[in-house]
Amino acid sequence: MDTGLADRTGVYRDNPRALVVTIQGLMPNLTPAERAIAEVVLELRNQSAGDVRLAHVAGAAGVSQAAVVKFAQRLGLQGFRDLRDILLAYRSVVGAELHEELALSDDPETVVRKVFHTATQALTDTLAIFDYGAFDRAAGALAGAERRLLVGVGGSATIAHDFEHKLLRIGIPARAHDDTHLMAMTASLLERGDVALGISHSGATVAVLEALELAAGQGATTIGITNTPESELARVVDVALLSASQGSPITGENAASRVAQLNILDALFVRVAQVHADRSQANLEATMRSVTRKRLR
Repeated sequence: MDTGLADRTGVYRDNPRALVVTIQGLMPNLTPAERAIAEVVLELRNQSAGDVRLAHVAGAAGVSQAAVVKFAQRLGLQGFRDLRDILLAYRSVVGAELHEELALSDDPETVVRKVFHTATQALTDTLAIFDYGAFDRAAGALAGAERRLLVGVGGSATIAHDFEHKLLRIGIPARAHDDTHLMAMTASLLERGDVALGISHSGATVAVLEALELAAGQGATTIGITNTPESELARVVDVALLSASQGSPITGENAASRVAQLNILDALFVRVAQVHADRSQANLEATMRSVTRKRLR
C-alpha cells in the first residue's frame, strides 16, 4: 500500500510552513527511521543553510541517503532537492521557531503567554495545511443532510456538543453523542443522505471509528476531524478535515488542537447557515428571543 501523500510540491512552495506542519502531523505514524529523519529535518529550520544537505540529514539521522529521499517522497515531493528548496524558502520567510514548552516553574505571565501563543500557532498551522475543497464538500453534505450525527469522546465530545448547540441556533437538527452505545445505535439507523461527523485528535478513537464505519455501511456520508493526517479516521471517512497543533506534556496532546477544531466547526456552521440563509436568520432570531428571558436585566 502506498502511504505517501499526493503530490504537494505546489502547496509547499506556495506556503513553506505547510511542509513543517505536515511533518509534525505525521509523527505518530512514522517508523523509527522516518521519525529520526523527521526530527533532523525539523531541526534544520534553526541551523545553518549549509546543513540542508542530503548527506548531512542521512548522517545525522543514522540512515541511508535513499531513506531520506523516500521520506521526501512520502511527504508528496519528488525527492530531496524539493525538500531542500522548500526548507530554505521556509527559513527565509519564517525564521526561527518560537515554540516554547510550558513548565511547572513558569510564572503566571509566562503561562498565559505560552498558552496563548500555542493556541495561535495551532490556528496558523491549521490554515497552512487546510483543504478548502474538502471543507466545501463537508459543508455541502451537512447543509443537505436529512439527519446529522456528531460523535466524539473526552475533550472531543465537548466540541461535538458545542457544534450541536450552534446548529440548533439556526434550526438545523443534529445529535451529538459521547456514549458509545448511543453512537453505535444512532449510526446504525442512518441512511443515504445523512451525515456522521466524528472528532478525534489522534484519529484512532475506537468508538468514533466504529460509529463512522456503521454509518458508512448504511450509506451515510462520513466526515472526520483529526490532527493526524495518516490516521485510521482520515483513511476511512469520505471527507477528512485536518487540524494542526503541537502537544504539551502539561496541557495534553490535544489542548491546542481543540482551539483549531472549534474554529473548523465554526466555519462549517457559518457555511451551513449561508446555504440556508433566510431560514437561518429567522431561526437565529427565534432562538435568541427564547433565551432572552433567562438572563438578568
